[in-house]
Amino acid sequence: MIKFPSIFKRLRRFRRREGGTATMEFAIFFPVFFAIFLSGFELSFVMIRQMWLERALDMTVRDLRLGTWPNVSQDVLKADICDGMGNLVQNCDSELMLELRTVDRVSWVTPNPAATCVDRGEDVQPVTSFEPGTENEMVLIRACILMDPIFPGTALALILEQNRGDGVALVATSGFVNEPGTGTES
Repeated sequence: MIKFPSIFKRLRRFRRREGGTATMEFAIFFPVFFAIFLSGFELSFVMIRQMWLERALDMTVRDLRLGTWPNVSQDVLKADICDGMGNLVQNCDSELMLELRTVDRVSWVTPNPAATCVDRGEDVQPVTSFEPGTENEMVLIRACILMDPIFPGTALALILEQNRGDGVALVATSGFVNEPGTGTES
């Protein structure tokens, strides 16, 4: 026959023991602190890439505004922006979408505030406007690049990605007025 009082005594003694309590605290709090650490690391890389995209776009806009390229094309601008970003984004040429659009200074109608980005799920990409403008014309340039999160399973990466696998969209916008003697002939 089983002695129930001895089992209950053992359970009571086990419940009163304080050995291993730090293990419980560690098991509860470590994942929370580790997730915060990974999210901070992820956010720092997103911000570094955003800063480099802004810088590369500004350097390209400086050359574009001064008319250093006589017949500018979207491929030339993409290559220059990707060179300015270094190796921070893989497949930069295929992940970067540029939009170059003139702004009417009478009505000040600006383009859609949502940037057009590459659609990784489609073979045919959305068409964007590419109007370098004429001299003394105001031009808005917008670059959207997709990057993959470093830690895709973290809460921050899941929040940043619109759809799983689409990547995080980084958007940089700049405006300029073509210098006299630059731009396309009207």
